[in-house]
Amino acid sequence: MSRQRIDKSERELEQLQDKIEYAEWELKVFIADILPKDVVIRRTMEDRMVELENLVNTYWWVVIVKHIQNKSVPDYKTFIGEGRLDEIIEEMKREWANVLILWNILKSKQILTINEKLRPIWAKAWDRVDLILKIFEKNAQSAEAKMQIELASIKHMWPRIYGMWMELSKQWGWVGTRGKWETNTEIMKRHLRKKEDHIRTSLDHFAKVREQHRQGRKRKGMKTIWVVGYTNAWKSTLTNVLTNKWVLAEDKLFATLGTAVGKMFVPATYNEQTWAYIPPKEVLVNDTIGFIRELPPKLIEAFKSTLEDSIESDILLHVIDASDPKFEIKVDVVEEILASIWATQKSLYIINKIDDIADGEYVIQQKGKDDVIYTSKKAYIEEKYQHKGRDMIFISATQKENIEELKTLIINSLEY
Repeated sequence: MSRQRIDKSERELEQLQDKIEYAEWELKVFIADILPKDVVIRRTMEDRMVELENLVNTYWWVVIVKHIQNKSVPDYKTFIGEGRLDEIIEEMKREWANVLILWNILKSKQILTINEKLRPIWAKAWDRVDLILKIFEKNAQSAEAKMQIELASIKHMWPRIYGMWMELSKQWGWVGTRGKWETNTEIMKRHLRKKEDHIRTSLDHFAKVREQHRQGRKRKGMKTIWVVGYTNAWKSTLTNVLTNKWVLAEDKLFATLGTAVGKMFVPATYNEQTWAYIPPKEVLVNDTIGFIRELPPKLIEAFKSTLEDSIESDILLHVIDASDPKFEIKVDVVEEILASIWATQKSLYIINKIDDIADGEYVIQQKGKDDVIYTSKKAYIEEKYQHKGRDMIFISATQKENIEELKTLIINSLEY
């Protein structure tokens, strides 16, 4: 195969990938999602749009219009329905908007159809994973994190690229023939596989180095803890407080990529159960990427080498934002992801931001039943999670409230 043909195919690949990329100066964004008419299901899903808007803001873009389509099943061609899409395009045209972001992961036929409809107004479509990948790319600092993002992008883009070529082949009557596009698809497939193999080889090197470091820590008897939680649960703020090491802590989704490691020093103390003397200790604290609902498995797999240190930690600190009205859903999301990556070690519930919890009664509304009234939100959280068999502590990372008590709890939970 000639070098010219390979170069040409690579250029075509880059042009196709550009279909879902935008310069950062283009700010006007429409977001859209479909929600079922069922009131109960709809109530649990409505905050998806809030989260999508937060993701857009994290990327320094501005959402100017939100569209929700009453639809239980996505439209096969356009996800939100052709009529609704035409209405959105007309509105985007009036507002000079140039990006349409949909919450769900779009199939190749859907993204192709939507982009073709958006072409006349010089606008393009992304799905939620496209946006997350761009945020990852923007926030990545280390060479390893950048390679992991590139690997995730390949995994996300390849089915779409291949599907686009197949869809165009059907539309233009090339099915059953061996033409230019089929040949180019094979070239692109080999190119992507070669690129993926190269990235995996490099990531394997990082993984081996990490394994050597882990073995070194074990030989020294050094314990490690992993700070986990939903993205934007103030994990990095807690890590900073525990270790006195500066880690980027922002009120944004996915502010932390990769792994930040610091040492937590705990002075001599006594075990509260046995009164055994515990000498001064140093514990490694790992802070890594936060989780988010319906995070595609391909993204989790791409960050596998980063998460290995954390998965093999001695205990987990599950940070929960007590001020978040949807904290229960987010706790479930984190625990589902931890189960999927086999992180089964002991876990502590760290109920953060207690300074932001309002005083007074906390009411739980139940459909078809009487409301349940608790003396406080703290009392509700205690009752809800006490059956999990995990230790729990209420803190404020920003106000440094109960931090010394947390350190003691951590030391008592580690097996020395």
